[in-house]
Amino acid sequence: MRTFFEPEQREEFEAAQELMVRRFAVWAERQGLPVDPWVAEAAWDYRHADTPDGRLTLWSPAHVREFLLEWMPRRLTVQPSEELPDGPGTLAALLCYFDETGLRDPRGGTLAANQAALETASGQFRAAMADRELWGTAKFWATTAAEHGVDITDPHAMRRFSERAQRGQVPYDEALADRIMQRRFADGPFVGRALPQLPVALPPMEELRDQAGRSVVVEQLRVFTAWVGPGGRKLTTTGRLQMADARELVGLLGTGDTVDPVHAGVRRRTRSSADLPEVHRLFEWARKARLVRTVKGRLVQVAKAAPLLADPLTLWQRAFGAVAELGEVLLGSRDGWAPAPSMLHDVYEETLPDVLNTLYSLPEPMPWPRLRDSLHLVYQSAYDLDSIDPRRQSVWLGHADTDLRKVLAVLEQLGVLERAQGMASEVFLADLNSQAPGGGPENFTGPDMFGSGVAVHTVPAAGGPDPFPPLPAGIPPELARLLAMPVHGPDVLMPEDAASQEQARALRAELSAGPVELIALTDLGTWAVRERLLGEGRDAPMVGELTQATAPELLGVLAEHYPVEAARQEVEAWTNAHGGWLKAFDRLLDAVRQTPFRIRAQDMLAVVCGILPEAEQHGLLHSLRRDPALGPAALTALIHQDLLNEEDLTEVEQQLVMTEAILSSMEISGRQAATDFLESLGLQEAQAALCAALDSGHPDHTGLDELRTLADQLQGRPLPRPTAQPGKQRAAPTDRHGKNSPRSSRKRRRG
Repeated sequence: MRTFFEPEQREEFEAAQELMVRRFAVWAERQGLPVDPWVAEAAWDYRHADTPDGRLTLWSPAHVREFLLEWMPRRLTVQPSEELPDGPGTLAALLCYFDETGLRDPRGGTLAANQAALETASGQFRAAMADRELWGTAKFWATTAAEHGVDITDPHAMRRFSERAQRGQVPYDEALADRIMQRRFADGPFVGRALPQLPVALPPMEELRDQAGRSVVVEQLRVFTAWVGPGGRKLTTTGRLQMADARELVGLLGTGDTVDPVHAGVRRRTRSSADLPEVHRLFEWARKARLVRTVKGRLVQVAKAAPLLADPLTLWQRAFGAVAELGEVLLGSRDGWAPAPSMLHDVYEETLPDVLNTLYSLPEPMPWPRLRDSLHLVYQSAYDLDSIDPRRQSVWLGHADTDLRKVLAVLEQLGVLERAQGMASEVFLADLNSQAPGGGPENFTGPDMFGSGVAVHTVPAAGGPDPFPPLPAGIPPELARLLAMPVHGPDVLMPEDAASQEQARALRAELSAGPVELIALTDLGTWAVRERLLGEGRDAPMVGELTQATAPELLGVLAEHYPVEAARQEVEAWTNAHGGWLKAFDRLLDAVRQTPFRIRAQDMLAVVCGILPEAEQHGLLHSLRRDPALGPAALTALIHQDLLNEEDLTEVEQQLVMTEAILSSMEISGRQAATDFLESLGLQEAQAALCAALDSGHPDHTGLDELRTLADQLQGRPLPRPTAQPGKQRAAPTDRHGKNSPRSSRKRRRG
């Protein structure tokens, strides 16, 4: 069973959700735990559709609180006569189920931490559910209808109610409705799923702290703050440094600013600290980083910032966070040839994170021309450049490019990135060769052996058939957009017109002509961007962070989220932390044996094989053919890799492979799809296939029990289906602000 789906993979997600809820309910019954299956289903709806990362089994205390105290109160409609569902109790059982079955994503909170959050939230849950101020728009109107005696499970009755309400014939709390609507707009639009980044490798924190201590900017900010001193410094009436102080700081901080510059033999007196750009920027930087502040015309130290001065990494991170607020200082000035701030000035705060995200986790340094042109696309969408005279457009773009270089220089000075001259990697040329013969969708391959959905894209060079190195489809989304190719899926985005094709040819020529400026994040920059991504709830894996995971948790995460090489590095770190390779290898195989889901077992076994040399992979799979637990997955892998064919299998092995295929199909597509397929075979053939599967000795006893249910159905005994409890309604699946989702027709709760 997979625990991560793209937003558009609705059917696959629903099949996995159905499987999870069904297995969870059986597990809970065996444990003697009363649970509400709908709450379990709703928990996956919340993590899939309403959180940026969409990792279904990764739960932190923040997720626990949001689901129970915000999402459920906003979404779940409980009619006046109904009993409130046990949200905290069911979620607590669900998290225990994930932990026991190895489904838990170890990058989330520990079970103990989540249980502590559950205990706190459970005391607030009933009050939150009763607080009408927390309701969403859909829930408000559904509850209002129920209070007027409308059967909210009847779409015709609800339509008639809506028509009456629109005609003003339904009394309701208009003030509350207005507040709910205002809150909906105040929250802003939900940005939706943020696609995951590639895993990164980082040095130990002590090494990062040493690097931060060597940052020129960190030292300058520390010296500047100490210079301000406990007594502070008097500012001018315009809130700037006095010139005497500014002159002193030029030498003290080593900014290199020129005081009283000479132009054409004439000395011009510097009259304002703002005319010393480096000193002025550090002054504003210290203020934005909340190291100093202005009080009654004086610049004073911020008392709470004192500990930062002794911790270079924390001070560096504070300075990094303040860069986003320096747009006016960096880009607000007007050069003689530019009548106004550049286009970058107007979109700086929104664009800076995107630039850093573009550089994050790249396998190769970013060439300046590609980064520059990616920003040109931003300006194209923000401004109507097509209506501008080409010469003026060129001036505007040139001004914006100059400002982008200013920003890069400041980031380099801080130690966020590094720039060097060199040849652009052919990775950044691949999409520009789409005009070449063979540069089409056929060059994409399917999912890799880890089952993670990572495809590769190879495009032959324009001068011959030799392909460039493969470009992963799982490459960071910002880079994928930059290269004008989809993050997922095989279609190559070709230039739409002659002008676009000419731009692509010109860009390729620029990148191929000789050395260009190459830009890459430093370790500090990668660490800082990763911290921000994690703070936004995004997926940003780091090699080595899974060393404390259990073997099932490790393999599950690697199978779904890690490309091959990063998975190898992660397994190496994990085995070193668990007694070495020989001891850890047996634990990894045991983890595959114990997983209760066929697709997950196959993917986990693929990870174990993938960390071995190719010859050893084949040897391992052949050695596992007769393993009671691993045999079906091993046989399936051998067949998929064309290492075995049907004639090589014994009759028993053929039955195991067939059973593995049926059980896997049922997990992927759901029980009803499996039923439809079996019925399409005809009764006799379907019954024969089911009998053979049930007698195969397959180790998945739970899956075989479900097959017996299908066999009963084919023999005329209907498959039991969930029934709606009178008056119960599952929360209308809406978006984050109450709009109906495509699944809103599934109104009834699972019983």
